[in-house]
Amino acid sequence: MKKRLIAVMLCVAMMASLLVGCKSGSEGSGDDKDSSGSAGSNTMEVEGDYTELEVWTFIELHQEFYTNMAEKWNEANPDKQVKLTLSNMQYDDMHNKLSLALESGEGAPDVVDIELGKFPAFMVGDVELMDLTESIAPYKDTTVESRLDIYSKDGSRYGLPTHVGATVAFYNTELLEGAGIDYTQIKTWDEFKAAGVKYYEATGKYFACVETFANWMINLMLVQKGGDYLDGDGNLDLTNDTLVEVLQYIKDMQDTGAFATVPGGQPDNEEAYPSYNSGDYAVQIMPFWQTSRFTSYMTDLEGDVAIAPAPVWKDGDVKSIGGGGTGTAVVKTSENADLAAEVFAFIKLSEEANKEVWNVLGFDPVNTAVWEDEELTKNPDNKFVQFFNTYPFDTLNEIKDSIAALDTLSNEKWPSINNELVTTTLNNIYENGMPVKEALEESQQTLENEFN
Repeated sequence: MKKRLIAVMLCVAMMASLLVGCKSGSEGSGDDKDSSGSAGSNTMEVEGDYTELEVWTFIELHQEFYTNMAEKWNEANPDKQVKLTLSNMQYDDMHNKLSLALESGEGAPDVVDIELGKFPAFMVGDVELMDLTESIAPYKDTTVESRLDIYSKDGSRYGLPTHVGATVAFYNTELLEGAGIDYTQIKTWDEFKAAGVKYYEATGKYFACVETFANWMINLMLVQKGGDYLDGDGNLDLTNDTLVEVLQYIKDMQDTGAFATVPGGQPDNEEAYPSYNSGDYAVQIMPFWQTSRFTSYMTDLEGDVAIAPAPVWKDGDVKSIGGGGTGTAVVKTSENADLAAEVFAFIKLSEEANKEVWNVLGFDPVNTAVWEDEELTKNPDNKFVQFFNTYPFDTLNEIKDSIAALDTLSNEKWPSINNELVTTTLNNIYENGMPVKEALEESQQTLENEFN
């Protein structure tokens, strides 16, 4: 437990860069642009006998969503009524408060949202979260398994995912057509690179961005090659040949002039949105939840953007990986843990809940049963269907059987690794011109000093 507390406290100093959708930053939840919002609380109104469940979150939108779904649970389960008392806190405050509560054995909630970048710290030593494997079982066959895996340890599931975050390509078709480029013919990274060069030569504008403050595209390219940031024994391995190859390939793309760093260091950033709105960049390789950013912050592009599978290195490669995430966990010592697990498995994994994940939030639901419901996925009144010039779920169904995960995401070293990558390594390579292998060797040494 002491090791876990230390790990969490170390994360506090470095996690600002990990918050996509929470703060401007890197690998994070993708759940809500203002998820670090002000503290607040919300309590349901329930008549008759009920069990009260205390719920902590750092995402304001989750309060309303959880309340609405709990009401649906109560309608279907009159003998198991629940009343949610929800508290929305600042991101760091909530995770720190949770760590201290679990360490002391006092003051923990029944249920809590834990951001993906923080989750590994709560898996160190004796896990104080409930094993949710049994509660997940009724929904397991239709849930994207890789999204369950990232909240797991030793075969046990400890978190309920919010979305898949499948990494896809967002193509500005109006810009590409003007340069004579058919995005549907881009299947491989070599073709992606060649299209970028053609686009740059025709327009003088950038094709896509090179990430310095995130690793959405990098992680996908790495997983497709079977690579990782750790070796098979879980040891830090930033200097492995596969990672060097991936980062060098991106550096070669940058050297063509067609690919460049974007303001804010990645597409999901308030500094970057104007660049896309004004047509300075034509393509984004991002998790699917970027749909919500388009409808909220890149509204000038309505009707101009197509969603398609991201490129692969070669046929047979993994087509996508999940990016970002928030896992909802149940505290093991809660006197209502069994009921809380059953209720929140319904709230997070049921078909009914996942329809609302799409309708309200615009995220790709983890329950793939709803992906086949064309009344839902092609609803002309849905604002996300209206915004894009392709049906978003057509791409999801195309890649459904090939969505993987980066193994390191569930490792306790990941927060530190990611922080080093997005604050130092990638900037050294793509902003400062440091050779790829040299930058990785420097970061390897920095992290070895931290871990040892």
